[in-house]
Amino acid sequence: MKVRYFLPVPLLRKAVLAAGLSAALVGAAPALAQDEAPASGTITMEGRGSVAVAPDMAVISTSVVTTGKGAADALSGNSAAIAKVIDAIKANGIEAKDIQTTGFGIYPRYDHSKSSDRQPDIVGYEIRNGVEIKIRDLTKLGDLLTLVVDSGANAVDGIRFEVSDPAEKLDEARKKAVDAARHKAEVFAAAAGAELGGIQTITETGVQMPRPVMMRAESMMMAKGSPVPVEAGEETIAANVTISWSLK
Repeated sequence: MKVRYFLPVPLLRKAVLAAGLSAALVGAAPALAQDEAPASGTITMEGRGSVAVAPDMAVISTSVVTTGKGAADALSGNSAAIAKVIDAIKANGIEAKDIQTTGFGIYPRYDHSKSSDRQPDIVGYEIRNGVEIKIRDLTKLGDLLTLVVDSGANAVDGIRFEVSDPAEKLDEARKKAVDAARHKAEVFAAAAGAELGGIQTITETGVQMPRPVMMRAESMMMAKGSPVPVEAGEETIAANVTISWSLK
């Protein structure tokens, strides 16, 4: 025989109300937590920084070109001429490590005046011997350009200006790029009623290094005695960065 127990009506009503209230509170808890959670998000900005830097080094490309009826004779004259140029450069304070042979060639010279149905005759040879001279003191550049011509160089192909140590200036440009990205992010965040949090990611997206600037030097061949006027100008070193911040 089963025995059944019945709660008095007042107690039964209290139990039902308590159970309903507990269920309501449990259901409302996620909604309350969701309403109180702070807004979150990220902001990503790009920045660019650049630094102007004056080149502090130059490289002169020069050659001695000679001709002769025989290859041996032309080579002998060329070797003597280029040796004279190199000796003059060294005598003016340029170290051997800053002088480098960059091109040497022996080229037959042909007589094309005869009939085209036969092989042209070789009438002589041209010898070309080139050197590059690295100049670390730009105040000597004009005098050295005149010197190489006066000492026997008869082809000056150009001047290349360079920055000897760009690493420090590149780091300065990187710092400016980060500052530029942060400034833009702060402006946008403030306009949206938020503040910047911590950095989530930071990526360098590119750098711009000084490119060698070639200067043609045909007019230098006419220089005799007086220094050649030369201006090095400025180069630009730049960095680009992309940074993401959390918002708070």
